[in-house]
Amino acid sequence: MTAYLISFPSGEMDIPDDEFDEVVQASHAVVREAKAAGVWIFGGGIDETVPPVRVAADGRTSPGTYPQTARIDGGYAILDLPTYEEAVTWAAKLARACRCRQELRAFGYDPES
Repeated sequence: MTAYLISFPSGEMDIPDDEFDEVVQASHAVVREAKAAGVWIFGGGIDETVPPVRVAADGRTSPGTYPQTARIDGGYAILDLPTYEEAVTWAAKLARACRCRQELRAFGYDPES
């Protein structure tokens, strides 16, 4: 099995306020389906009210991000799936529920993880 990251940036969700609850319900239904199927590992949205920091080996923090990751926001799901095709299927389910395209990436295998 491979773990896949399915995500979208906040700006891609252009949903009228009166339809937001419907989108939340639809996305929660996909989460429940993934949990019932035994493929759900983790999911959630980035709390955009908490500013990012970089943490050094000695524990000191500095504000901000690496330049290439300056804008990470939105929603994320990690699913454990047997094939890339199944990952595409789950990403499509989330795209329908969230009403925006999803980015799909595979995690590399690490026997220690």
